[in-house]
Amino acid sequence: MSAASDKINTAINQICDRIIEVTATYKPTYSIDGESYSHESYLNSLTASLAALKQTQQVLEGPFQKIVRMR
Repeated sequence: MSAASDKINTAINQICDRIIEVTATYKPTYSIDGESYSHESYLNSLTASLAALKQTQQVLEGPFQKIVRMR
């Protein structure tokens, strides 16, 4: 594996861990001192990042071709 592929795998694992943490307990959307916090939007952002990283991972791995020679 290349260094780029290793970094993509690390990022995927970290995002998966974060998704597990976020979904472990329910947290409502709230606002404090004019700042809004939306855990649903955060989770959507994480899942979109995960999908993009998985797509990048597939591109880096490339297509697999098996060459067979017959005699």
